[in-house]
Amino acid sequence: MRNLVDKLELNRTLTKQEFITLIDNRNEELSEYLFEKSRKIAHKYFGNRIYTRGLIEFTNHCKNNCYYCGIRAENNKVERYRLTKEDILECCETGYELGFRTFVLQGGEDLYYSDDTITDIIREIKSRFADCALTLSIGERSYEAYSMFFNAGVDRYLLRHETATESHYRKLHPDKMSLTNRKQCLRNLKEIGYQVGTGFMVGSPFQTTENIAEDLKFIEELSPNMIGIGPFIPHCDTPFRNESKGTLELTTFLIAILRLMIPNALIPSTTALGTIDACGREKGILAGANVVMPNLSPVSVRKKYALYDSKICTGEEAAECRFCLQNRMKRIGYELVIDRGDFKAIE
Repeated sequence: MRNLVDKLELNRTLTKQEFITLIDNRNEELSEYLFEKSRKIAHKYFGNRIYTRGLIEFTNHCKNNCYYCGIRAENNKVERYRLTKEDILECCETGYELGFRTFVLQGGEDLYYSDDTITDIIREIKSRFADCALTLSIGERSYEAYSMFFNAGVDRYLLRHETATESHYRKLHPDKMSLTNRKQCLRNLKEIGYQVGTGFMVGSPFQTTENIAEDLKFIEELSPNMIGIGPFIPHCDTPFRNESKGTLELTTFLIAILRLMIPNALIPSTTALGTIDACGREKGILAGANVVMPNLSPVSVRKKYALYDSKICTGEEAAECRFCLQNRMKRIGYELVIDRGDFKAIE
């Protein structure tokens, strides 16, 4: 199997069957070999620098009914909230003082925030924090809306495809949702000029190794600037409440593969990793990730943005999250940096 890792390290593509073979034959020894290679590549491009993104979860309303998500429209046990523009700007102000130079506005697909409303918020943030990058993660919108947001100053857009396989997608989403549209949105974002991020759940219900291989091939085709993957974790108020969660072991193995596939990609070590393992975020970094996303949302709403059960850091102030992660990274030899952390093309 080492020959397949070596092939990836040389930036050669693997076939879908080769990805399946590599994943299905992984073991502790192979994983360590892969992690050694992925850390080396990450260090080549980023040194020991870990970029921070200040996450602002500004609404937990969502029109969609994804079967895995705790804020799905039909979950009537959720205490819903929406942040005002002033609330959002206050989060940015707190984050700026703590050294954040990227803000991520993330929410459910909440059409209460019209395209014009989102554009107004973007302009205000970019006016007040001109040296900061701004990322949106608000789901599927029209080409025209994406163009408006980009022209107003948004730098990046996160839109995880969740699964690249139509038959698997249908098992995770209601009929009115469309994988074809999801993929088209990603292509639209790239065409407009965003730094684009996508990704998928690891260990989601009904997922096969072939599905994962198809995710990797889709990412290879799309060539995104950012790749966010994390383990599936069930939520108690969804149809998947009794399903098994994804594993740290497979998630970190896939992070390392993705680092070799797209050496200069921005890859977060997610909160979900830290939720399933006390040292999960550190293990993600040691597998080749180079981004962490502390929470800047008001403490009063954090528990309400529960996509899955037992999410960590819901009771901490922004400063606590920031300095906790700084110390965690320092213990494994990495440094949180005050930097926009833009994607840089390979020359």
